[in-house]
Amino acid sequence: MYIATALRKKNIIEYLLYMWQIEDLIRAFGLDMSRINEKIVEPYQLSDNDKKRLYEWYESLTEMMRTENAQEAGHIQLNKNIVIQLNDFHAEVLQSGMLHDYNSRFNRLRPFLSQLRSKQNDPEISDIELCFNFLYGIMTLRMQKAEITPETLQVKDEIGKFMGLLNEYYQQYVSGELQLQEE
Repeated sequence: MYIATALRKKNIIEYLLYMWQIEDLIRAFGLDMSRINEKIVEPYQLSDNDKKRLYEWYESLTEMMRTENAQEAGHIQLNKNIVIQLNDFHAEVLQSGMLHDYNSRFNRLRPFLSQLRSKQNDPEISDIELCFNFLYGIMTLRMQKAEITPETLQVKDEIGKFMGLLNEYYQQYVSGELQLQEE
């Protein structure tokens, strides 16, 4: 909860990847709040009030996962909404034509995205969600200490740079520092 709050304010990309990890962590504990409390909440060096807030945060996420049928896979609507917001922002940036560095970096990604899309079960997946899926897959492989080819790492670097730029402009946009339409 505390990490998520800090990430959301400074890096929406890292925030969402973190939240996807939290979903998987909750699944790993079988959506069992007593296990989550024992292994995650209690070990934190927090005041009783803060532990209670952390427990309630995990509990609310767990309940959302149950309610939204995301116990085995998928993401809760809270996280899906961020992908939708970022995809809408991405489309607005491209349509505006105002951020040439962004458009250029995205255009360099198009061949990689086409390759990735051909391997997906969902041909309608957005470019932004495709990037998130790829980055999360790389994170998962690294946690498993799996070998990753140099070509895949090169794609990861390109997608990472693009997503960094997306975050930078998104943060400017939500803070009011960036206008994409002529006034």
